[in-house]
Amino acid sequence: MMMKTHFSSIFSIKFPPYFFPSGFPHTMNFQLIQFFTMEKTLDKTVSIKAFLLTLSLIFISSIPLSLLKTSHSRFSLPLPFPFPSSSEKKCDVFTGKWVPYPQGPYYSNETCRLIVDQQNCIKFGRPDTEFMKWRWKPHDCELPLFDAAQFLEIVRGKSMAFVGDSVGRNQMESLVCLLAHEAYPLDISRNSSADVNYFKRWFYADYNFTLAAFWSPFLVKSGGAHINGHSINGLISLYLDEPDEAWTNEIEKFDYVIVSVGQWFFRPLLFYEAGRLLGCHICNQNNITSFSKYYAYKMAFRTAFRTLLTLKNYTGVTFLRTFLASHFENGDWDKGGNCPRTKPFTSNEMKLQEFNKEFYWVQVEELREAEEKGKKIGLTFELMNTTEIMWMRPDGHPNGYGHSMIKNASVYDCVHWCLPGPIDTLNEFLLYLMKKEVLLQLKAKLMRNA
Repeated sequence: MMMKTHFSSIFSIKFPPYFFPSGFPHTMNFQLIQFFTMEKTLDKTVSIKAFLLTLSLIFISSIPLSLLKTSHSRFSLPLPFPFPSSSEKKCDVFTGKWVPYPQGPYYSNETCRLIVDQQNCIKFGRPDTEFMKWRWKPHDCELPLFDAAQFLEIVRGKSMAFVGDSVGRNQMESLVCLLAHEAYPLDISRNSSADVNYFKRWFYADYNFTLAAFWSPFLVKSGGAHINGHSINGLISLYLDEPDEAWTNEIEKFDYVIVSVGQWFFRPLLFYEAGRLLGCHICNQNNITSFSKYYAYKMAFRTAFRTLLTLKNYTGVTFLRTFLASHFENGDWDKGGNCPRTKPFTSNEMKLQEFNKEFYWVQVEELREAEEKGKKIGLTFELMNTTEIMWMRPDGHPNGYGHSMIKNASVYDCVHWCLPGPIDTLNEFLLYLMKKEVLLQLKAKLMRNA
């Protein structure tokens, strides 16, 4: 008669603290009873690991992604965020439409005291408020509301940098206001830079989280015209194969990096490679070869991504937030142009200009190449595909209801975005992608330990 016996093993699965609501146990204990015969002994360790992997994946996949929908309440708790179901995996959150959202924005210029005058449209007299009452709705799934508590738990003990121009800084300022539901940061900008208008740094002490903005409107080394003075006609020299040390000298310290530039490439530019003058863009000099702005844009991203791929100690996740077009009508920005609309574009009105499409495709192609190279060395590059989404929102700019930080006067601004406003949606996308990345990392860890 064949004899049977068994062994009993107790093991634990420990999930990240932001995986469950407060009060929910983060560690679960399981007892595995394995029967075997004396004639055929199983590898106990392998069996337990296989069971652990299977149970973990089933468990974290069992809660629908719809539970990611959270409320505006400052007391909202971080809810579970599992792996997407098969139908949700097919959903592109960047394909959809803007729909009315009567609940309104997450914050106001009264509840967030950190809104800068440049984007403080209500403070400076904007009479309409409907531009704050729209929300992005993907066609086949939901984009979860921004949950400040969940975001801060994910970044606990970490750091995040926005690298690029003032629109990138605009997104960072939106994020600071969104997080104000849970915590206000300490401004530590002066600890790292004398130019606190262009290089901002915030510290969330309760979460040991650092948030920074690095001013680098070309991503690569530049010189000539005084960039911080917003020179309009002076030629700016770009060294297309040399990254801008303003961000590269410190970026290895950061766990999340959001890269975004665009508007500065429309200016008069001189292009250098390998230290030699290559050509120019609208320099009006017959003895210099004319190049398109797209070439410089491509090379700037190529150099930036190459730098991130080759920095010895950089292990962060890189997000490319795609180009956001301006909405000037009735003239260019320096020729009386403005943006008076108060509603999103309709489908018939939403015609993205060809040069904006070209800017978009140039950076996406460079991102995809970096993404493939990154996979080979364990670095992640993610696309935040927002160009068409934000093009639909000509109503979201300060227009004449913001004050420039350069001069104390109202200007027609159709490049930056009111706070609160459509730009808050970019941080909903950011949190969505961050949660997705956390889950992929957890899945990979489980697979490695199997």
